[in-house]
This record gives sequence, C-alpha cells and structure tokens, in this order.
Amino acid sequence: NAATNVVSVYLSWNHTWSATNTYILNGFTYVMGGAVLNIEPGTVIQGVPGTGTGSSAANDFGCQFVCRGGKMNAVGTPTRPIVFTSVQDDVADPADLPFPTRGLWGGLVLFGNARINNAASTTNSQPFDIYEGLPDVAVTNGVTGGVDFIHRFGGADDNDSSGNLRYVSIRHGGKKLTTDKEINGVTFGGVGRGTQVEYVEAFCIAADGIEFF
Repeated sequence: NAATNVVSVYLSWNHTWSATNTYILNGFTYVMGGAVLNIEPGTVIQGVPGTGTGSSAANDFGCQFVCRGGKMNAVGTPTRPIVFTSVQDDVADPADLPFPTRGLWGGLVLFGNARINNAASTTNSQPFDIYEGLPDVAVTNGVTGGVDFIHRFGGADDNDSSGNLRYVSIRHGGKKLTTDKEINGVTFGGVGRGTQVEYVEAFCIAADGIEFF
C-alpha cells in the first residue's frame, strides 16, 4: 500500500526516501554534486523499461546515478533490505518474474573523484573518463550554481566518498545503451575509499552484476 512517487531527473540538496513510498525512476535520475540522497530500510525503487529494445536503447529507461560530489546513503537491514528493481517486479511475490528475467531497466551507477589508472581526458590537471556509451553532458548544479558533467568520473581524491550502501539488492537490470555498452547492476566509476559497501547483491542482471572502472 505504499504511495507512488515519480522521481525528478536532477536531485539537488538533500532528500530522504522512505519505506512508506515506492519510488519510480522514470528515466535517468541523478544525485547532483553536493546533494545527498538518504534511503530508509525497506524502501523499494523501481525503474521503467523505456522505449528501447534488447538490441538498441533510447536511453529513457530507469537508471539511478550518483554524480561526482554527490552521496547516496542506502542503508538497509538484513530483514529490511533496500530494493532497486523493475516496475514489472512485484517484490511481494518472489515467483512473479521467471528466472532469469533481466535487462528490464538500468541499474545503480556511482561516480567518484578518486584517481583512475587509464584516464581518457584531463581538465584542470584532473584526469577523468566518461561512462562508456553515454555523452559528455553538462548540467547546471542547483546547489552550487556551477556546471556538473554528469557522466564523468575520476579525479585526484582517493579518500572521496560517494556514500554508504548496506543491505541493498539490485534486480532484473542491465539495460543496453549501445552495442557492447550497457548499464550494470552496480557500477563504481572512480569511487574513493571513503565509500562504504557491504552486503550488496545483484540478481538477474543482463550485463555485469558489479563492475569497477
């Protein structure tokens, strides 16, 4: 009986998602630099499939990004995990989607400011790369008023923190972007050692379950 909330594209400032709601990712959603997204135990987040197919994507499917300088604190418990899944998944019915139903939406992507070992580009002496299959998009940050390049990752701060993931389940994702380039269950791009990750599962993902760049 949770209320349904469709999430806005760019999340600035601080937000808390609660287990009394279900959150719909109606496309790519970004936690902007300087913003914090806190997710309570037991919360369900669902991504839409978009208009693309299995061989090509319109990139309008549900996907959750945390940009450089942003943080996601998704801290569940063993009995109340935080679930990222498809809108087609009834999380109260473990048999509603036959195994191995996958590629129904994107996944969870965290970008950080840590050093990367094979930077494609450098700006202001800081190396960075761009998530494969996505354009180098610049968006005005609602917190700082500056410009965030929302698909870039990497920098010079190995102690950087993108937040805390604990008892999080990502299910039925892995949507394709272009040929041989897709969203994984969980992607870490240049994420620093200040980020805490424990008890995270990736279930029925069409791409890699967990991938590090």
